[in-house]
Amino acid sequence: MIEAIVFDFDGLIIDTETLWYNAFKEVLQGYEVEFPLEVFAKCVGTSDKAIHTYIEEKLGLESIETILKLARENHRSKVELLEIRDGVKEYLSDAKKMGLKIGLASSSKRDWVEGFLNKLQLIDYFETIHTGDQVEKVKPDPALYINALHALGVEPNKAIAFEDSANGARAAIAAGMNCVIVPNEVTKDLSFDHYHLRIRSMSEMSLAKVIEHIEKAATVEEN
Repeated sequence: MIEAIVFDFDGLIIDTETLWYNAFKEVLQGYEVEFPLEVFAKCVGTSDKAIHTYIEEKLGLESIETILKLARENHRSKVELLEIRDGVKEYLSDAKKMGLKIGLASSSKRDWVEGFLNKLQLIDYFETIHTGDQVEKVKPDPALYINALHALGVEPNKAIAFEDSANGARAAIAAGMNCVIVPNEVTKDLSFDHYHLRIRSMSEMSLAKVIEHIEKAATVEEN
């Protein structure tokens, strides 16, 4: 029986991932450099090391800080316009009503995550929040999810991770959790190794239906 849900943040609660991709793409276009989605996809849900490597290969090591600064400025100018993704608040509200424990596990830094959660008035839904600056390795390493589960006092098979990225899904599966993919504009056409359910948005299927699907699948596997 499902006892908890654990959310990713970037790309799942608000779509910062698509915004970041477009920010880098626009900046690099000014240098006549293409920015393939395949490069950005390696960073979604984890660190941005692949982006640094790509910029170094195309423009040299000395250009990395300049590109990062311009991309941050581009992103910052638009991030205030981002809204909560469809169905997210309903899922959190429903989870509370159902008596489920709620956690968050993100590879991003705590001040970034909590800043948005406070602004969006969502932070009080979460009983525990775990971020990349609290672990040695971020996703796809399972540490963030393992720590969240430990804090919630829930066994992995009794929790559902909601993810938008392949790296996040790998982390959840490695932690032994059920994993539901809710891709965004950047990740919707990417391949995912393993998951238990995939929906286009949280408005497509209620949390109760998602839990019902997960629990039925688990019963079939046991038999």
